[in-house]
Amino acid sequence: MRRRLGESASAIALAVLMAGTTGQAAAFELFGIRIFGSSEPAEADVIGDPQNYDATFEAGSAEGRVLDAVRGASRLWGDRDEPASGSAGLIGRAKSDYARMVAALYTEGHYGGSVSILVDGREAADLPVDTQLSDPAVVTITVDVGPQFAFGQTAVGNQAPPPTERGDEVALPSDEGLAPGEIARSGVVIRGERLATEAWRQQGFAKAEIADRTVTANHNSQTVDVAITVDPGQRAAYGQTRVEGAQRMDSDYIRYMTDLPEGQEYDPDDIERARQRLARLDVFQALTVREADEIARNGLLPMTVNVQERPLRRLGVGGTFSTVDGLGVETFWLHRNLFGKAERLRLDARVGGIGDTIDVEEFDYSLGATFTRPGVFTPDTNFVASLLGKREVLDVYTETSVAARMGFTHIFSDYLSGEIFAEAKYADFEDDLGERSFTTFGLPAKLTYDTRDNSADATEGYFLEVTAEPFYEFEFGNIAGRATVEGRAYYGLDAEDRFVLAGKLKIGSIVGADLFELPPDKLFLSGGGGSTRGYAYRGIGVVGPGGEVTGGRSLIEASGEIRTKVTESIGLVGFADVGYVGAESFPDFSEDLKIGVGIGLRYQTGLGPIRLDAAMPLDPGPDDPDFALYVGIGQAF
Repeated sequence: MRRRLGESASAIALAVLMAGTTGQAAAFELFGIRIFGSSEPAEADVIGDPQNYDATFEAGSAEGRVLDAVRGASRLWGDRDEPASGSAGLIGRAKSDYARMVAALYTEGHYGGSVSILVDGREAADLPVDTQLSDPAVVTITVDVGPQFAFGQTAVGNQAPPPTERGDEVALPSDEGLAPGEIARSGVVIRGERLATEAWRQQGFAKAEIADRTVTANHNSQTVDVAITVDPGQRAAYGQTRVEGAQRMDSDYIRYMTDLPEGQEYDPDDIERARQRLARLDVFQALTVREADEIARNGLLPMTVNVQERPLRRLGVGGTFSTVDGLGVETFWLHRNLFGKAERLRLDARVGGIGDTIDVEEFDYSLGATFTRPGVFTPDTNFVASLLGKREVLDVYTETSVAARMGFTHIFSDYLSGEIFAEAKYADFEDDLGERSFTTFGLPAKLTYDTRDNSADATEGYFLEVTAEPFYEFEFGNIAGRATVEGRAYYGLDAEDRFVLAGKLKIGSIVGADLFELPPDKLFLSGGGGSTRGYAYRGIGVVGPGGEVTGGRSLIEASGEIRTKVTESIGLVGFADVGYVGAESFPDFSEDLKIGVGIGLRYQTGLGPIRLDAAMPLDPGPDDPDFALYVGIGQAF
């Protein structure tokens, strides 16, 4: 007996659906409302001997999205290589498939089709759960998808007025497919309702809901008429914020960091920003920011923040490796909450260059401490102070230094952040000019605009970062300035982002002092895994008369990648990098343009892709390798 989805025009209460035509086996909900249910046991409730079965699937002329949808919805088909839990389990699996496949047809706008599931030649919907089946049972799934329906008349009553603030804009249901002539997919109706209520919520009506909906399918015209009415309720403002679950954290401070002042108009974006701000504290392993179920008579909506704190301390280790730079090993110790307001103290230590040499005096060393106090001046402003001592051995110079910095970071919006610091540094350098010492005081600042969908593995969006550092150098009495601009862009070539183009461009300039009166660490160098792959780390610079390499006062770096997903966890990358360092403040291209090319392998993990790059320099210098391997976590940029 074939289960049909309907034969004539019908009013389908509360939604796009659902003529009760798919059997009585499993509960089916749409818009959160149960259309039908059953007292039959689900397979998970049945224990029995394994019941094997052979399944065939026939969907006529169906193809593309519709075929994928109904096949993907069938547990019988998807789990055909796994025995069911006895005959009752197989029958339960079959009965639940009616609702699942009907729902899949509705998602693609097909309301006049039919689903038949035969088990040993009998319709599964008619089989008692104690039916004895052959082993293996013969299962035949037949789907007639029927015609695809389009929306006829669509109406959304009591729509929100146009917003007065840009951040409150919400797409209209008609812009998202709920319009005459569009394919009548059930998900479009659900999304249309969500958009209609969200538009009111964005304007302060926290409890907006659908007051009435009528969905009518006309099988003669193959159209679906939809009428929705929204009840916005009353406008709300934030009430008192209550904190639950805090142990070592100061509850008043948590309340301050949510930044939901009592009496301020409700905005769901405020709540999401509060959640993100609390998550950035790195103190909580779980947190929720939720509103009360009802608005009080005075128009105030109480809020509740529920938190679960992480352990106070954390110890971590990590490493990097390349055939050019050798192995780097690092460790850190972190205290997340020194005084009850998420004050963080982090100690870092690193040793690098291991394997590139066995002389410990040629290793790189660093040791530092950083203190962060979140929420100074505003909930989005942090105070940061750090002290760092290091010894870095490069081909062009060796640096032994100590630096102290103190300043502020601030998040302006979801995409824009900035920082400004005061920094004092003393450094000894050994290079081709001999041993020199420099003392500098500067004011480094940075502004970052970031719309990437994933910082570790972006498939769309943009990244723009501008840095500027005016500084005074005491040895020669120079006032100078250093600035960089870096832009990155990402573009997915297909809907699944299996092919992604990624590009990066960085330019820099130093003005105000002669090349040889500047500290070598202020000068620009290129080369290595984070810039021009294939060349020695920071080995691209200005070449002197004797062939020695020094840093320069201008920089250009560019990179392009084609990223391809071979499987869900494995990807391939082809890339080309360009690096240029010039002696003048503005590039005159008197130096050689260095180009590196290569391929890479990516393996997806929960922390981002593990990166393995093999690069070859096209114009290697005396100290550059024939090729280089780089290993890390996250894409190269």
